[in-house]
Amino acid sequence: MKLDKKDPPRTFEVKGVRLSHSADILLEPDELVTFTTPSGAEYDVARKDWGFYATPSVNRRLTEFGLRAALAENTETGARYVLIVERGKESAFQRYLTDQSMQLKAWLDDSDGSAVTD
Repeated sequence: MKLDKKDPPRTFEVKGVRLSHSADILLEPDELVTFTTPSGAEYDVARKDWGFYATPSVNRRLTEFGLRAALAENTETGARYVLIVERGKESAFQRYLTDQSMQLKAWLDDSDGSAVTD
């Protein structure tokens, strides 16, 4: 792994949200990084020789880490995103979707498909 920390971070705004680009991480195949939150939630990204596991299993390990995967779509552009939401913060997530002109298409951790929306 090679870590390129941005000091100071590069800051920029996207649709009214200020972001800070803090680091670049170069992973070799079969290396993994874990992102954590103050509440103890964890999110792994693993590099393979063919690409990335962008998330742990969405219906098992991700939920064990206190997170949920969602598929959302921008209603203005049609761009689709896989977003990771901390359990208990679904209301804040819904407000974010509304503010960003996005719509929840499905909770990906719902194994029976009942939460899929059109």
